[in-house]
Amino acid sequence: MNSPLAIEVPPEAHGQRLDQFLAAQLESVSRSRIQLLIDQGDVLVDGERQKPSFKLRGGERIAITGQPHPAPLKAVPEAIPLSVVYEDDDLAVIDKPAGMMVHAGSGQTEDARSRGTLVNALLHRFNSLSSSAGDLRPGIVHRLDKNTSGLIIVAKNDAAHAALGAMFSGRQIQKTYLALVHGAVAREKGTISAAVSRDTVRRTRMSTRPSEHARSAISHYEVVRRLTTRFGKFTLLRVRIETGRTHQIRVHLASIGHPVAGDTLYGGSANFSAQPPPRDGKSARKNTDPERLRLDRNFLHAARLEFAHPITGKLLQLEAPLPEELAAFLRQMDPV
Repeated sequence: MNSPLAIEVPPEAHGQRLDQFLAAQLESVSRSRIQLLIDQGDVLVDGERQKPSFKLRGGERIAITGQPHPAPLKAVPEAIPLSVVYEDDDLAVIDKPAGMMVHAGSGQTEDARSRGTLVNALLHRFNSLSSSAGDLRPGIVHRLDKNTSGLIIVAKNDAAHAALGAMFSGRQIQKTYLALVHGAVAREKGTISAAVSRDTVRRTRMSTRPSEHARSAISHYEVVRRLTTRFGKFTLLRVRIETGRTHQIRVHLASIGHPVAGDTLYGGSANFSAQPPPRDGKSARKNTDPERLRLDRNFLHAARLEFAHPITGKLLQLEAPLPEELAAFLRQMDPV
C-alpha cells in the first residue's frame, strides 16, 4: 500500500469499539485481520496506537498503514528431512511422518507462513515442482491428514500433475492403509459405502449423516489381526479406499462403531488403561494403579500405493512400513 488509508469517524459512531467500527467500514476485511492490524500498530487513531476495544467518540481520524488485504501466502523452502520412497523426473513418492501438515491453510497468518509443512521440505529437496495447485501447494496432488503417516505422491511438473489428477478422479490409483481400531470388528472383510460431508455442528469433523452436500465415499476393509489385550479388544485392519474424501477412513470406521485408536476427533482414545488381573478369583483391589499407554497420533498409516506411471505407464507398487512409534505401540499393547 503506497499511502495510508484514512477514515474519519462520524458522530454516530460514538461509543463503538475500534475493531467493530473498522469491521463495518471494511466489509471485505475479516475481523481477525483488523485486530491483527491494530495489535501490530498498523492502525492509528489521531496518530496514536489504540487497543481493539478502544471506544470511539466521533470525529477521530483513523489511519491504516498496514495492508488490509495481505499478499497471498507463498510457501518457502525449509531444510526438513524427507523419506523419499521413489523419485524420477516427473514425480516423487514421500513417506510422510505423522504430525506434519501437507501444506499450510490459506487462513494462516504471516507468522505461520507454511512453516514445517511437507511443501516446505519439498521445495528444499527438489529443484522444481508442479505449479498447478498454486503457490501454497506446489506439487501437491492429494493429501494425508496431519496425524496420518505414509505414502503421498508429489508431481514435479504440470503434465504429471494433470495426469495424476485425472487418475485420482478416475479411481486408477490404489491406496491401502493400515488402521488399528477399537473393538472386535465382526466381519473378516467388508465395504463401507457412505457419503461424506462436513458436520453441520462441529465444522472440524466430517459426517456420514444424510446431506445435500454429501459426496460418495467407498472404503473396503479386511482384518489383518485381532488383538485381545489387557487394554481391551482391538482390530488391525487393511483398508483400501476407492475415493479420497476428507477424513474418509476415520469417519467411515467410526460410523460402524470402530473408531481409529488415537483419533479423539471421531471417538477414539489417546489414553489406554490396562485392566488389572483378578486376585484369587476376585476383582483386583481398587487402589491398584493400572498400567497406562498413550498414543499421540492416529493409528492410521498409508502403507501402499499401486498405480501406472502417469507419463511412462510403468506399473509402480510402493510400500512404506509401519512407523516405529506405531509398531512400538503394538508391542507394548500386545507383547509376544
